Amino acid sequence: MANLTGFKRDNQGAFIEKHPSANIQYGVDFTDYLNTGDSISSASVAIETISGDASLLALPTDASTDVTVTGKVVNVRLRNGTSGNVYNIDVTIVTADGDTDARRFRIVVGEKHL
Repeated sequence: MANLTGFKRDNQGAFIEKHPSANIQYGVDFTDYLNTGDSISSASVAIETISGDASLLALPTDASTDVTVTGKVVNVRLRNGTSGNVYNIDVTIVTADGDTDARRFRIVVGEKHL
């Protein structure tokens, strides 16, 4: 992933820390993965569910308003999540050239301090 503000990286890939009460938008930049001249036609997001989760990580409204494409960036707004849980987020795109691609990142939910 390129140009992701706030994301960290470890041996499993990209992740971001999220406070349980945060309702925030994250951007996934596909610039480095698109062929020259290609663009994103549509995007979808799958959020991992954890059995017995008291506060599911979720889209605040629905995919039509909480998953948007701006240029080569897919923006995903998320809310909730249970402190201590790690959620996998899959972002899948379909391009104008008809290609399909996907990228995964993790949301690590916990208290955030300054």
